[in-house]
Amino acid sequence: MRKLKEATRLLLDFNLGVRAIARACDIPTSTAHIYVEKLKELGVPYAEIAVMGDDELQELLFPGEKKIPGRPLPDFAYLSKEMTKKGVTLSLLHEEYKNENPDGYGQNRFYELYAQWRKKADVFMCFTHKAGEKMFIDFSGDRAHYQDPATGKLIEADLFVSVLGASSYLFARATPDQSTESFIDCTIRAFEFYGGSTEYLVPDNARSVVTHPSHYEPDINRAFAAMAEHCHVAVLPTRVRKARDKAKVENGVLQAQRRILAKLRNRTFFSLAELNDAITEETKVLNERPMAVINRSRYDLFLEIDKPALRPLPPQRYAVTSWKKATVHIDYHVDVAKTCYSVPYRLHGEKVDISYTSSVVEIYHRGKRIASHMRVDKPGAFVTEKQHMPHEHRSYREWTPERIKSWGEKTGPMTRQLMEAIMEHKDHPEHGYRSCLGLIRLARLYPAERMEQACRRALDLEAYNYRSVKSLLERGLEKVPPDGQQMIIPLHANVRGRDYYTEADHD
Repeated sequence: MRKLKEATRLLLDFNLGVRAIARACDIPTSTAHIYVEKLKELGVPYAEIAVMGDDELQELLFPGEKKIPGRPLPDFAYLSKEMTKKGVTLSLLHEEYKNENPDGYGQNRFYELYAQWRKKADVFMCFTHKAGEKMFIDFSGDRAHYQDPATGKLIEADLFVSVLGASSYLFARATPDQSTESFIDCTIRAFEFYGGSTEYLVPDNARSVVTHPSHYEPDINRAFAAMAEHCHVAVLPTRVRKARDKAKVENGVLQAQRRILAKLRNRTFFSLAELNDAITEETKVLNERPMAVINRSRYDLFLEIDKPALRPLPPQRYAVTSWKKATVHIDYHVDVAKTCYSVPYRLHGEKVDISYTSSVVEIYHRGKRIASHMRVDKPGAFVTEKQHMPHEHRSYREWTPERIKSWGEKTGPMTRQLMEAIMEHKDHPEHGYRSCLGLIRLARLYPAERMEQACRRALDLEAYNYRSVKSLLERGLEKVPPDGQQMIIPLHANVRGRDYYTEADHD
């Protein structure tokens, strides 16, 4: 009644609008609208209303709706739990409440009481998310540590934290870094921990997940997006500089710091695996700890609310996939971790996208897969499909062994001879194109005389590659005869040199 009188005063004495009255009286706009319509309909001046008692004012504005003492309060914890279910609204819950309590509160008061309870409730129990809808993920600012048993050095590890929106059920894991691969691996482990996936993933705008943050259309890292597609999950990054979007995971991180890291601060671990075992134990304790207000644990709420709504995981576990862009070289190969993989020769010079795991390399051109190879962990090796090679009778556009050799001839016969040797010692001549082009580049940096001497020296040493010629030129060793290689003394601070013994005083 006090707020009703204040609303009457603001309307009749100050002629304020509905929204202004709602803000001033701290009541819903819909409630303020009802009051205003009633007062306009009655046309009673404020001076008369000001002297009325509560019962008189109640009877004036809402005749027949006398105040009934001892109205039953709604079960707010039950309402919160029901609100997490799809399709359930507060209006529906009020209808059910009135069916069970015909003399209970009206809709507006019902809404007000529920809102007041939520403000007082523990922050973890302010259910604003549907069951199984969102999983929030982030890294903690505080880090865990473990000790290298060989050196005794402390090694820092980042702490990944995920929280389910409805139940606040928490998962934590230590990782070596915050790379995209670590983010993906921890997200998959979180899904496996929960036993299913949510509809949405809500990460922060970390570079390992969001390539280009945007308020409207954030650009998701391609590797992370591929993982989300495999798990049938949509990625919804938080808005830039909108802290409330990630309040759920921020609270989860805070709990992880206080209830996990703080408890482990005086313990020494000698491996990342040992550290994660301890984190798993403390996470279990945290999840099973009863929360304030409702006196129920996150685990209890997870079993009741989130777990039944989670989506099943794909039958095959996602293999962490990395992506890179590349331009196809003239030898129709692309480089992945210093190993070269072939594509159809006609695509040389074209831009391609490469996805690679620990076992497979796949290459795409304009969204279409053009090559797939088993990954080889051998730097410098060539992995070539025969069907990717040009026909033996067909010229390879402007790039042919003869043309490359003719370029070498412009520098000198030794340069051409070394280029011939490079291509002869490859399984396919095209595999030697890169080294030959490297020699052509060196010829632009060094005089032809030095270049010829370096190529002669490389031929004598049977060093048929670009790196050897470059090293000879950089160190000025191209003039050293083959039989004099034992006379080469490396430059070092501890080598006195021949002039040392000609000095008079060595004290």
